[in-house]
Amino acid sequence: MSFSFSELDFLKPELGAEFTGDGTHFAVFSAHAEQVELCLFSEDGKEEVARLPLPKREGDIWSGYIAGISPGTIYGYRAHGPYDPKAGHRFNPNKLLLDPYAKQIVGDLVWDDALFGYTIGGKGGDLSFDKRDSAPFMVKGVVQNPQFDWDGDKAIRRTWTDTVIYEAHVRGMTMTHPDVPDKLRGTFLGMCSEPIIAHLTKLGISAVELLPIQYFLDDRYLLEKDLRNYWGYQTLGFFAPQSRYMSGSKITEFKTMVKTFHAAGIEVIMDVVYNHTAEGSERGPTLSFRGLDNLSYYRLSPDEPRHTFDTTGTGNTLNVAHPMVLRMVLDSLRYWVGVMHIDGFRFDLASTLGREYMDFDREGGFFDAIRQDPILAGVKLIAEPWDVGEGGYQVGGFPHPFREWNDKFRDGVRRFWKGDDGLVSKLASRITGSARQFNHSDRGVTTSINLLSAHDGFTLMDTVSYNDKHNEANGEDNRDGHSDNHSDNMGAEGATDNDEIIKARARRRRNMMATLMLSQGVPMILGGDEVGNSQGGNNNAYCQDNEIGWTDWTGLNDPFVDFCSKAIAFRKAHPVLRQERFLTGETDENGRVEIAWYKPDGNFMDDGAWQDGGLRVLGVYLGKSIHAAETDTMDDLFLVFNSGGDCEFTLPSVNDIKHWQRIADTGAEEAFSIHPVDGAAMVYGASVAIFAPRTKESAPPEGKKPERRRWFHFARLVRRH
Repeated sequence: MSFSFSELDFLKPELGAEFTGDGTHFAVFSAHAEQVELCLFSEDGKEEVARLPLPKREGDIWSGYIAGISPGTIYGYRAHGPYDPKAGHRFNPNKLLLDPYAKQIVGDLVWDDALFGYTIGGKGGDLSFDKRDSAPFMVKGVVQNPQFDWDGDKAIRRTWTDTVIYEAHVRGMTMTHPDVPDKLRGTFLGMCSEPIIAHLTKLGISAVELLPIQYFLDDRYLLEKDLRNYWGYQTLGFFAPQSRYMSGSKITEFKTMVKTFHAAGIEVIMDVVYNHTAEGSERGPTLSFRGLDNLSYYRLSPDEPRHTFDTTGTGNTLNVAHPMVLRMVLDSLRYWVGVMHIDGFRFDLASTLGREYMDFDREGGFFDAIRQDPILAGVKLIAEPWDVGEGGYQVGGFPHPFREWNDKFRDGVRRFWKGDDGLVSKLASRITGSARQFNHSDRGVTTSINLLSAHDGFTLMDTVSYNDKHNEANGEDNRDGHSDNHSDNMGAEGATDNDEIIKARARRRRNMMATLMLSQGVPMILGGDEVGNSQGGNNNAYCQDNEIGWTDWTGLNDPFVDFCSKAIAFRKAHPVLRQERFLTGETDENGRVEIAWYKPDGNFMDDGAWQDGGLRVLGVYLGKSIHAAETDTMDDLFLVFNSGGDCEFTLPSVNDIKHWQRIADTGAEEAFSIHPVDGAAMVYGASVAIFAPRTKESAPPEGKKPERRRWFHFARLVRRH
């Protein structure tokens, strides 16, 4: 069969391969190429059956239309131009290039030296020129038909105050779940299977945040060690779902997953990596962007354009300051929202996206472009607010409407329950939304995404089970991963059969989960934490596509699952815990206070108490923000966080509330139950106690005090420090 471009003189605005119904329009960006060739392949992708120069160029977009080309056609590009690495140009037409806009990617990349634009081991290193054809080893794009039956699917657009996020890995969540069908394990269809949906619904999850599902590669050095890129932070295709997560050959499986989640009332958020690509440094392979226009797509060293400028720790940095690279990122985001019905994004190493030239700028082009976009401005946007470059740590530095992962919450809560000195003031800041970081520029308290753990670091179970990281399986002599995890093994390193340690660990997990759900902001749970999943102390399981990285579901019936479900339900039932505005301690014209802090004797926290390094108990009254709408109905709560020993806490009279009842206690046999208390309540060591105003019906008669109750509590391990 012969192929030729139509003589019709038109240019579609879309980049990529767009099926029109009668044929396909191909368009690709390159500012410095001298010619771009479209390569068509046989149905199995092994034989190149046509090589056609794109006939039209307007500005820096090369394009052409071929009648009769239908969905399923496999294709790639070759780009001609200067090979001058010292000037930043690395064109090599011997290398087949993946379309940056490919909607589906097929084949398996086979690591071979022919994939590199220079001759590995040759004289001159990356300045040399390699003439071998890379096509036999390359993945290719596939022309798509975007049609799908979305009938009945509607965007949920749940408010941030009603959002509870569950960070999950498509493969990890489903590989060992006993009720997920074998053929669906590790796939999009397995992720939306009935057992997973039922579990998330039971927990009360409102949004799943999926680790990268855009097409990514396995690093060569990992495969050589019999490992894989499990997490997926090496993106090559920004428009294509990862093929290993499909049980068949159709990307409609991804759409089916999204539609199924929506039907269950659960939003889908994607973890996306627009800060770098899988091509690595200048010594990496030539797979797509490098061969199409290295000087445009990547940030290069201003002094030596031969070298990439790396702020991501992966070898390269995508140059989103370039208008056409920024367009690619925005086109990708709009595609996932408009065509794939995604509800939001979490941006990996987002500080890199905010770098104008080299420095971070919260008013930069990337943020401006998203905020003015009518499609993107309405979805959930979450920043990982740091990168590894100079000035990259930017927690609190992102503009509205971005929310931000708050590692200060994670560290502060871990340290408080670990028993570190001087943590009551930090805990107070964290449970009220980290105002110092986020209460500026009219940002709300939901700016803070609160987390106890995430894919990167210890799981919640490992946080209470290991003092040290154990990453030996990664093959880097345990040098990788963070060493400062603010963890505490509570008497034994790793798994133990000591009943007292097991009980103490269970109590601390309850305390930390309760703290998460009682805090202002948006809670995020790491998938598997609710079932006690452990990674054996590995805090950097990025390459562990095996039992280390997969969720262990043996704790599916553990009481902690039920506790998490009740804690989430409790949060949803009490709007005072999930307000829009920061609580600053102001009073209204009637003297009503919105928040107040108390010592165990029932008096307000004073400077001496805040500075008392040995104080390990803190009480807080929470009421409706004085800036909240009059129509907002909110109850009042009094919370006590106690990481020390047993203590008697005098419950204060505040806002005309004189009588309280205990409605939850992590130290009780039944954590969520109602019991009236006298003016002082016993708060057991290592516990969270929650009190609510007593109703008139249950208030004691004048002069009569309610009967005190004995509270069951687990024996507490004596601290070793």
